[in-house]
Amino acid sequence: MDRRVVITGIGVVSPIGNDLETFWSSLLAGRSGIRHIQQMDTTDYDCKIGGEVVDFDATPWFNNPKDARRADRFAQLAMAASKMAAADSGMQMDQIDPTRVGVMVGSGIGGLDTLERQHTQLIQKSPSRVSPFTIPMMIANIASGMVSMEWGLRGPNMCIVTACATSNHNIGEAWRMIKMGDADAFIAGGSEATITPMGLSGFGNMKALCLRNHEPEKASRPFDKDRSGFVMGEGAGVVVVEELGHALRRGAHIYCELAGYGVSADAYHLTSPHPEGEGASRCMEMALRHAGISPTDVQYVNAHGTSTSLGDVCETKAIKRTFGDYARNGLLVSSTKSMTGHLLGAAGGVELAACIQAINLGIVPPTINLDDPDPECDLDYVPHVPREARVDIAVSNSFGFGGHNASLVVRRYVG
Repeated sequence: MDRRVVITGIGVVSPIGNDLETFWSSLLAGRSGIRHIQQMDTTDYDCKIGGEVVDFDATPWFNNPKDARRADRFAQLAMAASKMAAADSGMQMDQIDPTRVGVMVGSGIGGLDTLERQHTQLIQKSPSRVSPFTIPMMIANIASGMVSMEWGLRGPNMCIVTACATSNHNIGEAWRMIKMGDADAFIAGGSEATITPMGLSGFGNMKALCLRNHEPEKASRPFDKDRSGFVMGEGAGVVVVEELGHALRRGAHIYCELAGYGVSADAYHLTSPHPEGEGASRCMEMALRHAGISPTDVQYVNAHGTSTSLGDVCETKAIKRTFGDYARNGLLVSSTKSMTGHLLGAAGGVELAACIQAINLGIVPPTINLDDPDPECDLDYVPHVPREARVDIAVSNSFGFGGHNASLVVRRYVG
């Protein structure tokens, strides 16, 4: 368990940029990716806004163009982010032991678009008109399988499905398996593409979505008094997680060390977090303990911060439980969902990329639209504009429906 784990590659597809550089520059500019939905007709829907990935062509990201056509959008996004991360890491797939490299790219929901389209074929036409690719296109684990097949990677291959905590759990369990010696490297993260009729109506009818249709760019407003629900987004965030010696032997650029991982359950409610943030706090405490650091060693927390009335208050309470007085005196917290919307199972991977950039570039991304802070949300959320700060250690939080909690700790790499 003394094996050190580092991150050597990053791949991002998001509503504010389809590569790491564009994504990061959009964050620093406070640019919102929320707009009126174009992928579907929203006439009959209360919510008409979302964070869509635009100008995306899946074909170049697959070795075989047919595979791109036989993949649901979530798997296409996952493949693109995985290819970006692998290229960024400089890993030559023909020069590594494929049995020592694994893939854990999850999805909170999977191929919802495929399921809806093929169900329509079944009901409106006949069973014989349902595509034979329906099942492999819709199952949540298929992205991880397709990425492994693209390079012939035969190490551990799994897909953890924990709603909005999916990315962090996949990355965290990759960390654990590398620590245990079961693999030397992983392509890990998450992907989601659920801006579909079922996705929009399902989340909408449970009153989870913001209905600020007249001002899309201002709809996602974590910790603000006027927040009224999250804005659904889509995308993929993938990193290359690698054992330190393996990375050094091949001369890889090291972004940071993946130092800690925490996991817990609220065991409280199907969709609501524990009102005192108890489970989320235990999760962060475990991650800090694994990293061997104290709360005051952390400079930045990328909050789950979805812009829901309950969630933002509960996470604020959890941060206070974990960090004590330091939470109000020195700790920087921000929610990049204010710009991307909520990418569900992809959120943690994309937000970890923001944490890594904060460490490497010395800038903390802002929380936009924080015009009138909720009195119960009384931390330094870096409102409106980015802030220059030395960040040596950052925490990324992701909490999912069902009470699933996952936190990752990344720190500046010191050889």
